[in-house]
This record gives sequence, structure tokens and C-alpha cells, in this order.
Amino acid sequence: MTLPDTAWTDAFPALSRLEADARALVASAGARVAVPRGTVLFRPGDQCHTFLMVLGGSVRVQMTSETGREIVLYRVGRGETCIVTTACLLSSTDYGAEAMAESDIDAMTLAAAPFHGLLACSAVFRNFVFASFGTRLTGMMMLVEEVAFGRIDLRLARFLADHRDAAGGLDITHQALAVELGTAREVVSRQLKEFERRGLVELSRGRVGVPDPAALLALAEGD
Repeated sequence: MTLPDTAWTDAFPALSRLEADARALVASAGARVAVPRGTVLFRPGDQCHTFLMVLGGSVRVQMTSETGREIVLYRVGRGETCIVTTACLLSSTDYGAEAMAESDIDAMTLAAAPFHGLLACSAVFRNFVFASFGTRLTGMMMLVEEVAFGRIDLRLARFLADHRDAAGGLDITHQALAVELGTAREVVSRQLKEFERRGLVELSRGRVGVPDPAALLALAEGD
């Protein structure tokens, strides 16, 4: 499907300044795709052939250890690209993580050849790709620091406070929380029980109530 300018420049304002030849290449080589929720976009060991630019929806990128422990690396939403995909395309290596569509995805794709062609011919596209890469890499470094050195109680408190819904809680399992935080389910369950004892959360099946988000935020800040 040929992409009208507004299909991608609205989501990626930096590309509104693309040079004429680069714009023509994107228009001819870019493909609009719809990805249903739950689709696995890539797995470890898959070859990387396509650069994905998300126009709508959310893609979750995660890794699983040999022992089965999972950790969410990041999410790719509207106006964002995937650092794992960029790295694989630049280094001609296979994927080392998994990506899944958390919702229905609207995106545009570029095959490897036009992706590399745009990097070579367009300063605007090149700057966009590396700026996106740098921003995501900074976030990844912060994640590594949190997982390696951060206290799980503070990280859990921050996550619960930041992601509560309008009803004052989260519909989420202990296992899903463990994946988000890169730790074991038993660790999360033990910490939630401690939070419940202190009156910071209310636990029920598949839901964590947050009656006092200010107290959780104070804990997260170390107060």
C-alpha cells in the first residue's frame, strides 16, 4: 500500500523534513501493515529483514533467560522504533529478544535494502534513526541499572503508583509484575504481602488495589 505523507509524518514529525529523493523512496518502498494483538513479531534467532515504524498501538519487547525468567526491555508505541531491530539491521545479526503486539498495531515497514539506502542518502533519516537509537539506549541503560542495583521494593512501589488505573489499582498478576520488573514471581508476591501488611496495597485475585498512591510514591523516593 502506498503511504500518504500524513500516514507517517504525523507520527514521526522529524521525517517531515525528508529530502525529496528520500521521501520518494519511503513512498515507494514503505508498506503499511496491520498486526493483530497477540502476534509475535520476532523471536530470538530470527533473521531481521524489516525496519518497523509504529503508527499506532504498542509492541512489547522482552527477553527470557535459560531458567525461564522474563523481563520487559521496553515498549514501542506511536512515533517510535525498535532498538533491537535497528541494531540487528546495522550489524546483520539475528534477533536476541522477542517482540509481541500488546494491541492491534498500525505500522509502516521498510525492507533492509531501502532502510540502508535511506541511511546512505538521507541525513534527515539517518539523524532520526540514530536519535531514536540513542534515546532508547539511554532507557535500556537505566533499566540495567535498576535491575542490577535497584531495590525491588522501591521499583515495585514506583510501578504500582505510576500504572494505577482510574479505579485506583491495577488488573495484573504477580507473574506479570515480575516480568515487568525482571525478578521472580515469589519475590513480587512476598513484597506485595509486605505492602498489604503496611496498608499500602489491597490484594485480590488478578488485581492490586492502590488506596494510597502518595504513600507508595514516598516509598519509591526513599522517603
